[in-house]
Amino acid sequence: MDLPVAHRLGLRVANVPHYSPFAIAEHALALMLALNRRLLQASAQMRRADFRLDNLVGFDLHGKTVGIIGCGTIGGTLAGLLHGFGCRLLGYDIQPDAELTHRYGLTYVSLDELCAQADVISLHAPLTPATRHILNAAQLARTKRGAMLINTGRGALLDTEAALAALESGQLGYLGLDVYEHEKGLFFNDHSQQPLQDALLVCLLAHPNALVTGHQGFLTHDALTSIATTSLENLSCWLAGQPTPNELAPPTQMAVPA
Repeated sequence: MDLPVAHRLGLRVANVPHYSPFAIAEHALALMLALNRRLLQASAQMRRADFRLDNLVGFDLHGKTVGIIGCGTIGGTLAGLLHGFGCRLLGYDIQPDAELTHRYGLTYVSLDELCAQADVISLHAPLTPATRHILNAAQLARTKRGAMLINTGRGALLDTEAALAALESGQLGYLGLDVYEHEKGLFFNDHSQQPLQDALLVCLLAHPNALVTGHQGFLTHDALTSIATTSLENLSCWLAGQPTPNELAPPTQMAVPA
């Protein structure tokens, strides 16, 4: 949203800054578990009456080191969930939260250290010019060989081509995505009646160690209820001639014009 233009035109803008951090954090955890325990492969084999276990070996999440890139509301919520699993937690954020260290033993480290030490890496940073491709080929080369990478943040936080190359080489052992760098115009629509034109996504979907969902991390009854409730509260404030705490002003403007 171009806020300066909106306000110049007399348009008031508000958002829903928080709805359910648990929805996205739990989806990230679901991707970790589904990939680790190879649930898609297991289900497909069972449907074929193939009850072999040879290719379904996973690992205990308990005791593993998980690196969280972006330790805000969602990243912090994930830290709490993983603490319950008995994971060792590393964090990378430009504004460290001492409470996460106190409550969950999360240790803040540099991005290089996080990539080198983590068995699992989960992305939860906002997308800015500084964070675009925060995980690129160079950073992926620093990861533990066979590490798991999860992205439920923003697609362009990850250089997807580099991630696919790392997956194919074995540098990455697992890749779980709920967001995709080139999802605009693709996700949230039915393309089932025509061949998929995105060659990169086709390769990701075909890879046995990749799991891609269509930006559904937020999609819980709880989150949708919160989104609707906050949106109605914003509108109710405006109709009553009152400001809403969720109103957005241009960066150089402290108050919204009446």
